[in-house]
Amino acid sequence: MTDESRGIGGTVGPPWSVDVLADLHAGVLDDAQAAELWPLVHADPEAQAILDALDATQADLASFADAPAPPMPAEFAARLDAALAAEAAARFPEARPSAPAPRDAQVVDLAAARRRRTKRLGWAAGVLTAAAAAVVAVTVAIPGTSQQSGTPDVAAPAPSGPSVGNDGAGAQALVGKAIGVRDFGPLRTEDKLDACIAAAGLDPKVRPEGIRPVNVGGKAGVMIILTTGKLAQFRLVAFGADCGPGNPAVLFDKVVGEK
Repeated sequence: MTDESRGIGGTVGPPWSVDVLADLHAGVLDDAQAAELWPLVHADPEAQAILDALDATQADLASFADAPAPPMPAEFAARLDAALAAEAAARFPEARPSAPAPRDAQVVDLAAARRRRTKRLGWAAGVLTAAAAAVVAVTVAIPGTSQQSGTPDVAAPAPSGPSVGNDGAGAQALVGKAIGVRDFGPLRTEDKLDACIAAAGLDPKVRPEGIRPVNVGGKAGVMIILTTGKLAQFRLVAFGADCGPGNPAVLFDKVVGEK
């Protein structure tokens, strides 16, 4: 934070330091500082407008990951074709023509050129297929890498949302922005979340004050916010993406706020 006069320990806005709001928005402040600032920020329209702008910027940056890749410029596509042709000719000399035609007698046969390029790409695909098969064979041969019989080989979902510690450290800073949110993340539906809540021994009829995805030490999770009956105190429970009936998969369960 570059504006020390308006940071934690100094005069806490308004006017607000953009650095303080950015740190608060990113969840880098400690739990006590975040709990002190969120009510003040939510009560200040100017501060809330800055947070909304940060949210919009974050959403814009995230959208780039799903944006389609632009087509390759024709100049580079031609150079790539030439490089592939040269590599194929070097590796498979028998595919070269016995003698080049005179320059004034050369005729471009697009169909023949496409067939040659397809053949070259077929050779490359064959090499890649063989390499992939070798990798699979090595994986099966290494003890401990095989899947249990009847267990589908499903990749774990990539974690999303803010990062918190394995013990929930930093989760309190997310409470202010998560109140009222109902984002089921990797669980996708409320029914799946209810099954996790029931498996953990909690009452599914008690609706969480907020639901949002979190990254718990590199694992995809969904955090719920429950009231405790005490002012400014909440119970934060995070479930792993594999939770369900008979498997609560609780990543952390902690009470934050006023004791």
